[in-house]
Amino acid sequence: MSQVPERGEIDTEDKWDLTSIYANDDAWEAAYESVTDRVDDLRAYEGRATESPETLLELLELREELLREVSQVVSYANLRSAEDTRNQEYQAMSAKAESLSSATQSAVSFLEPELQRLDESDVASFVEREPELAAYEHYFDDVLRTKPHTRSAEIEELLAELGEVAGASSEIFGMLSNADMAFPTVERPDGESVEITQGNFTKLQKHPDRAFRREVYEGFYDEWGDVRNTVGTSLKNSIRKDVKYARARHYETAREAALDGPNVPVEVYDTLIETVHDNLESLHRHAELKREALGVDDLEMWDLYMSMTGDEGPDISYEQATEYIVDSVAPLGEAYQERVAEGLESRWVDVYENRGKRSGAFSAGTYDTQPFILMNYQDDITSMFTLAHELGHSLHSELAKDEQPWQYADYTIFVAEVASTVNETLLTHHLLETVEDDALRMHVLDEYLERFRQTLFRQTMFADFELRIHEIAEADGALTPDRFDEEYRDLKSEFYAPAELDDRIDREWMRIPHFYYNYYVYQYATGISAAVAIVERILEEGEDVASAYREALALGGSEYPIDVLDAAGVDMTTSEPIESAISVYDEYLDRMAALLSAA
Repeated sequence: MSQVPERGEIDTEDKWDLTSIYANDDAWEAAYESVTDRVDDLRAYEGRATESPETLLELLELREELLREVSQVVSYANLRSAEDTRNQEYQAMSAKAESLSSATQSAVSFLEPELQRLDESDVASFVEREPELAAYEHYFDDVLRTKPHTRSAEIEELLAELGEVAGASSEIFGMLSNADMAFPTVERPDGESVEITQGNFTKLQKHPDRAFRREVYEGFYDEWGDVRNTVGTSLKNSIRKDVKYARARHYETAREAALDGPNVPVEVYDTLIETVHDNLESLHRHAELKREALGVDDLEMWDLYMSMTGDEGPDISYEQATEYIVDSVAPLGEAYQERVAEGLESRWVDVYENRGKRSGAFSAGTYDTQPFILMNYQDDITSMFTLAHELGHSLHSELAKDEQPWQYADYTIFVAEVASTVNETLLTHHLLETVEDDALRMHVLDEYLERFRQTLFRQTMFADFELRIHEIAEADGALTPDRFDEEYRDLKSEFYAPAELDDRIDREWMRIPHFYYNYYVYQYATGISAAVAIVERILEEGEDVASAYREALALGGSEYPIDVLDAAGVDMTTSEPIESAISVYDEYLDRMAALLSAA
């Protein structure tokens, strides 16, 4: 029987090295206590933040010092918690760290309201009198920009304190889906038993035996059906939280509030949804091509992830995947390539699934740490592409930290998803051009088409769903599991018109963690659109474009995201990048259709 191993059974070299943050849990506890004792130092500046340029600089430097320490404390605790969500000690550690983070944010929440008592001429005078404040000019601009939506110091402190409980719905969902839910064990056609998990569900949906895929699909979604009311209540309250926070800051909608944070025009969101809806025939063509390739009368929901080649695809070991990835990023320059290789050799990556481990994948870390990548590697092409994706995030962070001070090293998700998808796109080009194995090349092409489907179309569908359910809440409508089902099925039937929809797919919304992230998912779709445009130019024009792209990544948060992408040569305020990406998708569909005909 194929069982998911316990964490202690995973080889050390396949686990990330958190001792680079703290030597052990005792060292973490000491750091936690140290920064806790200093939080009140920030409060000493309340009412005095702008009494002089020198005082403001002192406060900004103290704020940086403490927030950098807090981010270390939070990062270590959260990464330990992700290793095994069943571990109550690390859950408690994570909770303590998040509480400390909220307390620290609360202690300095007076800063922005006090800064907003200044106007642009006041800020200019401060910078002239204390030149070191020039390093904060973009920050000051951003603070003054949001002046209409910043409340009094008292209310800002309250909102900051509520941050600890505001994420409760997401935390509950994570614990339920990663730790408490027990999915069934099914028998493969070869007689081996396998336990369904969040981590391996998609891989099992690629098994060539259709009856097995159906069994996995039904068992997986039946388990979700058993927690329907819990998940529905959790999502409902998460949406309500978004709406109430937006209203507290005098925004008309939660979407306006979410997009105003990174200063992304709401029209970008609308243009994405409209453009994708106008081009659904390309997605429908993909579905029909898959139906024909699989030789089935109807494309069922348990067929959607199946490769058009008709089999699961070749195994790709982690070692082979890292070799392919390192080679594929050569167009981004020797220094970028070497840094990817060094990171893979330095235990950035927690490679394999273990029991209780958080599902999915992510790249994390702080200004003062190396990147840390969580994977649940499954020895397949999809896992290889996911690793390339997360390494894009990690290298983005490294480049930004190299060039920016702490206050600008972080960057918005809007830009982040470009860096990750550029790596995926380069990997595809590399494998299609260099691998001689025709079967592997066909699987690579199929994988890239699937990533287009899932990143551009599926994430836009998610974005549309998220908009709809927020609008229901904003109109004081009832958000029930039945209503979620109804809205989700309506979109699913439009996006996947050539396929057969069963009742279980109505509850797919239940398993998507990103619906708790407040208008997050649309950035995957805008990200792939920008990434495709950038890669096409790099491959055509070479180092000049690659250099501009690296420089854009190195901007971090020192400019607004629309301007960062403009520096990389992409205008995301128009539909052109989205239409261009869909055009590339169509070209790859043509290529796949030709390969299938010749097979």
